[in-house]
Amino acid sequence: MQAFRSALSFGNGDIMIKDKIEKISPVKWRIPKSFRKEMKADAIVYGNKYVMDQVEDDALNQLTNVACLPGVVNPVIGAPDIHFGYGLPMGAVGAFDKEEGVISAGCTGFDINCGIRMIKTNLEKEEVMKRIRILIDVLFRNVPCGVGAKGKLRLNYQQLDEVMRNGAKWAMENGYATKKDLEHLEENGHMDGADPSKVSDKAKKRGLPQLGTLGAGNHFLEVQAVDQIFDEKTAKAFGLEKPEQVVIMLHCGSRGFGHQVASDYLKIHEKAAKKYNIWLPDRQLVCAPADSKEGQDYYKAMQCAVNYGFTNRTVMVKWIRDSFEEVFDKSWEDMDMETIYDVCHNICKKEKHKIDGKTRELYVHRKGSTRALPPDHPLNPPSYAKTGHPVLIAGSMGTASYILVGSNKSEESFYSTCHGAGRIMSRHQALRDFHGEKIRRDLLEKQKIYAKSTHGKVLAEEAPGAYKNVDEVIESVHQAGISMKVARMVPLGVAKG
Repeated sequence: MQAFRSALSFGNGDIMIKDKIEKISPVKWRIPKSFRKEMKADAIVYGNKYVMDQVEDDALNQLTNVACLPGVVNPVIGAPDIHFGYGLPMGAVGAFDKEEGVISAGCTGFDINCGIRMIKTNLEKEEVMKRIRILIDVLFRNVPCGVGAKGKLRLNYQQLDEVMRNGAKWAMENGYATKKDLEHLEENGHMDGADPSKVSDKAKKRGLPQLGTLGAGNHFLEVQAVDQIFDEKTAKAFGLEKPEQVVIMLHCGSRGFGHQVASDYLKIHEKAAKKYNIWLPDRQLVCAPADSKEGQDYYKAMQCAVNYGFTNRTVMVKWIRDSFEEVFDKSWEDMDMETIYDVCHNICKKEKHKIDGKTRELYVHRKGSTRALPPDHPLNPPSYAKTGHPVLIAGSMGTASYILVGSNKSEESFYSTCHGAGRIMSRHQALRDFHGEKIRRDLLEKQKIYAKSTHGKVLAEEAPGAYKNVDEVIESVHQAGISMKVARMVPLGVAKG
C-alpha cells in the first residue's frame, strides 16, 4: 500500500477526525456515529499516546466507512496496530448481524487465514546460538519460501479438495501432524462447511503447488528465546517454563490460493452490491447480504482458503521439526517440539456474542486482528479452558514478539486484539529508505540475529523502522484489558522469503 499519508497528530487541531474523537481512557478512543450521518455504529480505537500519534487519518476514516455498512454491530474496532488497508484497515474488526448484515471479501482481506503458529522446545538459548547459522540455513533450505515458491508436495485435484474440506485433519491423516497438534489450533485446524465447488479453477491451480510454503512479504519463520515472563502461572500452562527457553514462530497464510479466492469474490461482491442496492462509502468495501447466495458462496470459499492456510502451516511444522532433528541430532519429541497454539488473522466467522444483554449471531470480520478468548469460554481447547488460549503477536523483524491471553474485558472488542506491530511506512517507502544488506548486517552485528532471505529487498520492505514500536502496541491492549501480557520473546534467527 502506498497510501500512508496524513498521520493523525494529537498536537494540532486542524484535522476533522481528531476534532471529533473522544477520549474514553488513556488507551481507548471513540469516533461517535454522529461524526457522519451515514454511520450506524461508533468506531473504537485502542492505543496509548504513542500509538495514536502514529495513526493515519485515512485509517480512521476507513473505520467510519465500515460503520456505514448495513447491519453493522456497534462498535467497529481499531486495534493499536491499525494502519491503512484495503477497505477495512489492517488491525480492525467489523461485526455484522447474521440476517440484516453483510459479508465482505474486502473486510476479510487478501491473505485469508494469514496466521501464526508457535512451537515450544526444551532447548535453551545458549545451546541454539552455537548452531544458529547452520539451523537457519537448514530451515531456509527445507521450508520453501519466496514469491511464487513451490512446495515439495505435488497435490492432485482430489487431494486439494480434501485439504479444502478437512484442513489440518488432512495433514494429520497424511503423517504431517499429530492429534495433539490439532487440539492446539484455532478451530482445531479446520472450519466446517467449506465447499470446493465455490472456488474457481484459477484459485485451485494456484493452490496445487504451494502447500507447505512460506511465501514472501511479512511472512517469516523465526527462532526465538523467551525474554520475559509476566504471568508465570499462565506461561507454564502454555509450556513456557523460564527465560531463554527457545521457541519457534511461523507466520504465513493461504498463499496464492487465498489471494485468488479473495480476488474472485471482490468482483462477485461488486456486482452483488449493485444488485442489492447497497450504498458503499468506499468501493473497496464491496459486499453481499449475509444470507444471500453471493454472501454464502464467498463464506464457503473463504472457509476453503482458511482450511488451506491451516494445512499450509501444519505441513511446514513437519519441515521445521525435521530441520531441528537434522541440526541437533535428536528426535523432535525429545526436544519437546509441541504446538503451543495457532491463531488466524484475516478471517470471517459466524460467532455468538452478547450485544446489549442479548445473544446474537454475527459475522465477525477480523482483518489483521487476533481472537482473544477469556478463561472458561466454551471455544477454548480443553488444555487452555481455565486460562484462555494463547494469543500470539508477531513483532517486526528484529524486534520482540509476545504471547498474550484474553480476558473477560475482551468481550467489548468481540474477543479480539491486535496481531502485530502495525506498519507506519508503506513497502514502497521502506524500499526507498532502507537497504536490505545493511539491515542484514545491522541485525547480525548489533543484535546477534542471523537473517536469511531470498532477496535483500524483502529485508528492506520489512525493516524494523517501517513498523510501530511493538512494546507500545502491546502495552496499549494490556492496559485496555482486552488481552494481557504473558511472555515476551526476542529473535535469534529468521528466515524470510
